[in-house]
Amino acid sequence: MDAEAILAWVDTLVLSKTGQRLNDLQRTILWKVWQGKKYFEIALSYGCTEGHVKDVSSDLWKLLSKHLGEKITKTNCRSALVRHLHTPSPTLHTPSLHLPLSPSPHFIGRTAAIAYLNTLIHQGNNVIVIQGEGGLGKTTLAQQFLQTQEFELVLELLMAKETQNITAAERVVEEWLKQDLGLEPGIEFGVTLGRLKRQLHTRRIGILIDNLEPALDQQGRLLAAHRSYVELLRILADSRVQSVTLITSRDRLCESSLNVTHYRLPGLDQSAWQQYFCDRQIAVDASTLQKMHQSYGGNAKAMGILSGIIQEDFAGDMVAYWHEYEVDLLGTTDVKDLVTSQANRLQNLDPQAYRLFCRLGCYRYQDVPSISIQGLRCLLWDVPSAQQRQTIASLRNRSLVECQHGEYWLHPVIRAEAITRLRASDEWQIVNQKAAEFWTSSVQTIQATKDALQALEAYYHCIAVQDYEAASQVILRSRNNQWQQFLPLGSTLYRMGLLQPVLAAILPIIPHIQSHNHLSELYNILGDLYWITGKIHAAIACQEKTISLATQALQTLTDALETKHQRYYLKMLEVDSRLSIGLYQIDLWELEFAALQFQQVIDLATNTAHHRWAEKATVCLALVKSYSGLKEESTTLADVVYQSLLDQHLTEQTGRFAYFIQILGQTYVNLGEFAQATELFQKVLTFAEAGHYTQTKAKALIGLAEIQRQQARFDVALNNHLTAIDLLDKIGAKCDLAQAYFQLGLTYQSMGKASDSQTNCDRAIQLFTEMQAPKQVKKVLNRGLDI
Repeated sequence: MDAEAILAWVDTLVLSKTGQRLNDLQRTILWKVWQGKKYFEIALSYGCTEGHVKDVSSDLWKLLSKHLGEKITKTNCRSALVRHLHTPSPTLHTPSLHLPLSPSPHFIGRTAAIAYLNTLIHQGNNVIVIQGEGGLGKTTLAQQFLQTQEFELVLELLMAKETQNITAAERVVEEWLKQDLGLEPGIEFGVTLGRLKRQLHTRRIGILIDNLEPALDQQGRLLAAHRSYVELLRILADSRVQSVTLITSRDRLCESSLNVTHYRLPGLDQSAWQQYFCDRQIAVDASTLQKMHQSYGGNAKAMGILSGIIQEDFAGDMVAYWHEYEVDLLGTTDVKDLVTSQANRLQNLDPQAYRLFCRLGCYRYQDVPSISIQGLRCLLWDVPSAQQRQTIASLRNRSLVECQHGEYWLHPVIRAEAITRLRASDEWQIVNQKAAEFWTSSVQTIQATKDALQALEAYYHCIAVQDYEAASQVILRSRNNQWQQFLPLGSTLYRMGLLQPVLAAILPIIPHIQSHNHLSELYNILGDLYWITGKIHAAIACQEKTISLATQALQTLTDALETKHQRYYLKMLEVDSRLSIGLYQIDLWELEFAALQFQQVIDLATNTAHHRWAEKATVCLALVKSYSGLKEESTTLADVVYQSLLDQHLTEQTGRFAYFIQILGQTYVNLGEFAQATELFQKVLTFAEAGHYTQTKAKALIGLAEIQRQQARFDVALNNHLTAIDLLDKIGAKCDLAQAYFQLGLTYQSMGKASDSQTNCDRAIQLFTEMQAPKQVKKVLNRGLDI
């Protein structure tokens, strides 16, 4: 059974039941599962995580199970789909019955499109507008469909490229009657149409009207000079005719009096591109092909152009071509002409929609791949509200912007043209400012990763116009997050495990920031980022810089009421930085220095507006004393904090102190109080799962594994160790990763597996060495003596 036919059948099934097509990942999953691929192989080829593939697959199997009436899984999907295809439901018209009779060997990747056209026709749609941007393959699809179906005759009308050269509808119908149907036209157009209509009632005729858009006006209606085409299309759309008419157009046909159906043709999928290049003896590199396919939106014309260049100019070396042109998607003349012609036409036809098209080039479509309609409206600040929807519809109807489920985006090659034109205009500054304002206002609270990334988008617009102070304010803007904390965006991001985006955002702007307040906050966040990624000495330097800047700023303040909050915040930065330095010193195993820092925080913050930091420092001091063997002092401190947590019900109501609850749990592990430690770790895991707090989740798992090791529950311990290592490795948390490998080594040591123990301890030593933590290295080397 042809996998592509099965894919087309499933696509039509899903469309008929849900009104939506399979997306690219769903199609890839079906295709690869059909080939016997594993989920991790699918993820690797598609360029996403295995977990994401599993989630999408699970939803897909549930959807198919619901509509096929039996449980569909990865294991049985192939046999089940073949069986259902051969025994179709009476309510579902199976496209396999209408596959092309003799498709051209050069016509690839459109089995699903052919099947969908057949479904539309079977449902009584006589006139179908195949819509899409230039080069997508609309004409090729229409010609192939009409030529391979059982039509008695196929009539073609190729519209002129220029409006002034369009042939009148009267003359077109006359030619059809005389040259193709052997009839004489009437003196009047109405009589001529009547004769054509009688032929369409008795004969199965296929009709192609190609490239309709030159005959359409700004609203998508037929031009006044060519209204006769409305009468022709009304005849073709009559429900009693046996003919099928396919119209290709870049623009949407918006004649309310006509009964026509629109089919927005998608780009070719990646497997079609791969087949096309392989057929032309081009060695396919999977990663490169994926990037090319995504950048050009599966455009068929671009596919042909690129293959020719790769063959002729790069001796069939796809990787070499992409290395040359990846940063310049419009570098090849033919591709640029393809996009430029569409943009020029929009500029002449609808200047207002054209301006929106150029402005949309400011968005990145990367971390946040699509934009809500509010994101479009914010770029129409100079258009009255009543006209904004019409402008958006005009742009959408001309296939230059993609839209699905109310979300909009530009394909990379289209965006390259839009941003080039925007940069050349006088609107670059204001458009990016408006976009930054939109992103900032669109996120009020951060409940998930997508919220945080969406808020960060404002930063990139500020950088685009070199407004570094505004960029810093994006990072420092505080919002409530899923842990019931009111934290700067940068702090929330790294707590979610998104370390690299924050590092990449802060480092370039620090040299340009003049405000001491902003600088001190940035250094405070940067210190934590350096700490997590293993650059502890740089982290300490950052916190010392924060303390210095905050202290200087405090000295310049007066006692005026308006400075009260600022004074509170600067003092908080100083206290928080000292607490952070203490934590960093623990990871260097400089326990005496850590204890001094925590005691200093306790002295500064107790019974002040910053008393919460005194509580945090008390937890940390209890941990240090437990590591130092001062169990009685540690127990006293830990019990005080534990009772405080119980009194405030913090362990039940909020995860805002999850990190420090985890530290308290580790303290009880060191004290041998496993029941209390386990209780706290379980609370932390609950908070971390709900709030995507990756680092804290991993540290809690390490603590649980340590308890399980001491209870000789090695299988459970190993599972927790390995899960924690995987989590920490993904976010690049080097300090915690070193500790995780060390603890795993100790577990293997307890199991009597010396080789595995040594391997993991060596990994820990390597990481601690890179962190310049000699006392940690010594601790690992002496593990058989003091652990």
